[in-house]
Amino acid sequence: MSESRVMRLQQQMEFLIEMDKLKSIYRQTHLMDKSRNENDAEHSWHLAIMALFLSEHAREDIDVCRVIKMVLIHDIVEIDAGDTFAYDSAGSETKRAREVAAAERIFPLLPSEQAMELWELWEEFETGETPEAQFANSLDRMAGALNNLQTGGMGWRRHGVSVDRVLARNAVIEKGSPVLWEYLEARIEEAAAQGVFSQPDSESPSS
Repeated sequence: MSESRVMRLQQQMEFLIEMDKLKSIYRQTHLMDKSRNENDAEHSWHLAIMALFLSEHAREDIDVCRVIKMVLIHDIVEIDAGDTFAYDSAGSETKRAREVAAAERIFPLLPSEQAMELWELWEEFETGETPEAQFANSLDRMAGALNNLQTGGMGWRRHGVSVDRVLARNAVIEKGSPVLWEYLEARIEEAAAQGVFSQPDSESPSS
């Protein structure tokens, strides 16, 4: 093996070792069995599965492989930046700066052209302008909402999130998939009618 190939492989291995840290970044969302909080690696994997099987519901024809790439890498920056809770207004103000700083450290662990591709995919997801990015973002929002619905709104209730805020945040799903938004909106409204948003969560205080 040439020296350049050895160096390239070493860079890739260092990046892959760094990716193991995603398994230790925990989100506010609980697993559907309510046993513990979900980590970023599990979240990204679940989004990739969703992309694979729900792509037929995208608003436009999409490159499914590109969507899968985006959802697998979109939270890499949280290794440094940490998870920002979807309804944390204060945290959202510094989110971009923290995540860009993380990207500047983590992405260059890869060989230059792969690092550039990673930047492009991440920025495409963040900007949300292409059909693929819009669908990827739709899945990202939907995943968190589905976990909450399956757990009786554990995350929402823990932080005192109202049904209006949940509907407002997730309405962007319609950009990527009107079908998925119609489905989710109906389920959120059903949950509200069942009193999910008015029931306090006794497990832990808001943070």
